[in-house]
Amino acid sequence: MKAIILAGGRGKRLRPITDYVPKPLVPLNNVPIIDWQIKYLKKFGVDDIIVCTGYKTEMIQHFLSMKDNFGIKIRFSIEKTPLGTGGAIKQAGKLIKDESFFVINGDTITDIDLKKLLKKPNAIAAIELRTKFGIMETKDDKVTRFREKKEISDVWMNAGIYHFEREILNDLPKKGDIEKTVFPVYAKKGLLNIIKFRNTKWYSVDSFKDWEECSLEVHKIIK
Repeated sequence: MKAIILAGGRGKRLRPITDYVPKPLVPLNNVPIIDWQIKYLKKFGVDDIIVCTGYKTEMIQHFLSMKDNFGIKIRFSIEKTPLGTGGAIKQAGKLIKDESFFVINGDTITDIDLKKLLKKPNAIAAIELRTKFGIMETKDDKVTRFREKKEISDVWMNAGIYHFEREILNDLPKKGDIEKTVFPVYAKKGLLNIIKFRNTKWYSVDSFKDWEECSLEVHKIIK
């Protein structure tokens, strides 16, 4: 299997760290995010990864060239100008000849089972929505209980991990986000599937709070 890692963003919410290093090289427990992702993909049989880069590409290339990367082939699809998620996948897709492939956002750390995602074409991994804030349970205008970051049952969110058939590349824009272009169209046509994952570990490292929390858990998530 092949996989595309979307790693071209500037990671502005993690500034000033990302003023000096690109987001994929931000360390989680002293190991860069992209290292954890490569290890995760390797676990599920991915042996060829295309990294979509734009911001500080040379640093990412140099870092990965200095490692054995667990025996995985690493290639790069470089964006001269930001292409959005759809444009990035379309450009990287020129390097893919397989019938299908995975895509993962470059800041996602999870234990989602990719083998389950293979069961359906053009499938999105979905997890139950989690609140960012504490939830108050009440009765008769009294607070009875506080619950932190509660999962909301049967409300599903996009986990940023996909299994696509190669044909989707024809429908992707040269520039623009897949979430705003292809996904709505495919959803209307009934062409977009989801695989639901409950009780899974999942982080999008998009803020300092995410970074701190994920750094404490990442060894338990990716083994």
